[in-house]
Amino acid sequence: MAEETILLTEIKNGVGIITLNRPDKLNSFTDELTFRLQDALKEMEKSKDVKAIVITGQGRGFCAGQDLQSRSISHEEGVRPSLGDSIRRRYNPIITKIRRMEKPIIAAVNGVAAGAGASLAFACDYRIVAEGVSFIQSFTKVGLVPDSGATFLLPRLIGATRAFDLMLSADKLEAKEALELGAINKIVAADALLKEATELAEKLAKGPTKAFALTKRAVNRSMFSDLEELLEYEAQLQEIAGRSDDFAEGVKAFVEKRTPAYTGK
Repeated sequence: MAEETILLTEIKNGVGIITLNRPDKLNSFTDELTFRLQDALKEMEKSKDVKAIVITGQGRGFCAGQDLQSRSISHEEGVRPSLGDSIRRRYNPIITKIRRMEKPIIAAVNGVAAGAGASLAFACDYRIVAEGVSFIQSFTKVGLVPDSGATFLLPRLIGATRAFDLMLSADKLEAKEALELGAINKIVAADALLKEATELAEKLAKGPTKAFALTKRAVNRSMFSDLEELLEYEAQLQEIAGRSDDFAEGVKAFVEKRTPAYTGK
């Protein structure tokens, strides 16, 4: 798929729609896709025509997180990538922009949301989810630490006990349980997802947007005031994890489609 089409944007009726468009890869993140998403969010923040935003994915997945075969985390012989630097440049600006932008942002989660893809959804103000969707803290599957705000956002949404369990186990958080725990707003039929999310966004776009902006600012002050500090700490921890033998083995096993043999080193 051509680089220019990996992210699609549309503005209609006061709503900006951002669509991740790598359906053959479950919309997993490459360097280019993260930078395109950063740019799209900046443009929609500046646009006076955009009062509310919907983020969704094309095809079967919302976002499967980092593309483990992309150049940003590739393991050449004897070389360990700087994941801390990658997170600071690529992911942290996305999460920070979503939380600090004083416009309502809705995640229309059409399929699996894993790793940084789950973090992307959790950072939004609303999460409307298609039936059968699951969220996965997949980081430990390759010997990494949850990042992109996962360690900050998920415990605040569902509580530390269940969040810690999901982070270590990398088990699926199914949509039904996510709704019961308060992590999402609504479950809808897959074919109605974008319509539901867009209708909500259009309703918000016609509302008292100044009051909405100030309300989001107040919520950020009460719940997310130290988000940037935590994002930086995640990056520091990921730098350590990214230089481990376990991460090298985790990625190698993923590419070779086998069970990894971790050593704790």
